[in-house]
Amino acid sequence: MRNTVPWVRTVGVTFKEITATRVVTQLPDDPALHNHVGGPHAAMTFGIGETASGAVLLAAFADQLGRATPLVARTEIAYKKIGKGDLTAEAVLGRPAQEIVAELDAGTRPEFPVHITISNSEGETTAEMTVVWTLRPNR
Repeated sequence: MRNTVPWVRTVGVTFKEITATRVVTQLPDDPALHNHVGGPHAAMTFGIGETASGAVLLAAFADQLGRATPLVARTEIAYKKIGKGDLTAEAVLGRPAQEIVAELDAGTRPEFPVHITISNSEGETTAEMTVVWTLRPNR
């Protein structure tokens, strides 16, 4: 992702864990990315969560990308508190990958959630989000 998504490299996102069902990313604290109250800008919080969700999608469905294009269908985010320090995002695939692939095999356009918890350097939850992805069959 650091090579294909320039934003990831630009802001310094690192990947701490990558599996087909769970990804953990980290965004280092950087005053250049802060908002007016001294925490990371909401766009940074959203960005680390969406990046983690995309990484879990790639880990789970890399073998399907020749026949389908991943797209975000919708996203919901709840900001819980100001995130001070480094941010960590944990993304978890919300449905079994084999169910999603079976829908793709059946000729449908599957949708599936990825649930993300974003926490500060003390481990406190600062935001929760769900990104609903779809795999659009290539024509």
